Amino acid sequence: MSKKTMRVGVIGLGWMGKIHLRVYSEMADVEVVGVMDTDEKTLAEVRERFGVKTYSDLDELLAQPLDAVSVCVPTVYHLPVGLKVMEKDIPLLIEKPLAASAAEGRQLIEKAQEKGLPLMVGHIERFNQAVRRVKELVEGEDVISINIERVGPYPPRIQDVGVIKDLGSHDIDLIRFITGSEYEKVFAVTSSTMGKHEDSALITAQMTNGVLAQINTNWVTPYKSRCISVATKTKYIRANLVTQEVKEYSKFEGYDAHYMVREWPVMFREPVPLELRAFLDALREGHELPITGRDGLYVLETIERVLDAPAAK
Repeated sequence: MSKKTMRVGVIGLGWMGKIHLRVYSEMADVEVVGVMDTDEKTLAEVRERFGVKTYSDLDELLAQPLDAVSVCVPTVYHLPVGLKVMEKDIPLLIEKPLAASAAEGRQLIEKAQEKGLPLMVGHIERFNQAVRRVKELVEGEDVISINIERVGPYPPRIQDVGVIKDLGSHDIDLIRFITGSEYEKVFAVTSSTMGKHEDSALITAQMTNGVLAQINTNWVTPYKSRCISVATKTKYIRANLVTQEVKEYSKFEGYDAHYMVREWPVMFREPVPLELRAFLDALREGHELPITGRDGLYVLETIERVLDAPAAK
């Protein structure tokens, strides 16, 4: 049985919006009805490259027959754009973070509940194959701690939020995803050296199941690094999220106790196609979304706890 062709749109054609457009355009069972942005040069570029209809007015795009849209505008516009999409009864995926604040995130969730609409949040790292492997390897294990490093140079495209909402939000979500637990205690120290928002943060937390967690994230490192390390009572797991390489260190006893190292093969797969496929399949089949609006709201609420708690309590 052939799948229903999904009619989709993309709102916002920055770096991530263009990736969504490319991925949708490569899906055989998807029709890109149109895209919207306020920059005419960008619209001309995607018209030539993808042959899609373009709109500079959001209402004109939303007047088209749409089964779903991706909202990839700057975070400060997530609330007004998301509300306008839902007023037209269109299911939507909003790129992370869900909104500029937890209060705005709640407005989006309330509107989705009122309209009975699916609302997914694009926490893309959940679809990273290295993350999936790490989650598999810690299943049933007595996890002691998780450490995540997500650092790199300052991205000029980010102007409206600090490093915690931009980069740290990935890992606040991932720690909850991997541990299957909520944040019991969380605090941070931050610094701002290049603008009004924080550009370096060290976040420390304890989960309700006792797991200790730490996130090192910044925009002041000259190279990009995305690594997760998980310590359990029987092994140590380290994953590189960029190369999707995963290693497991298993301790064994001998005259000099040391570790055996096992490399877990992971077939490299781009996360965005997996994310958008999961989104559209859930809409087609009426399944629960893999990442809900409430998941995105929890991340925002945790971020606000982090920003309100600059020292250990």
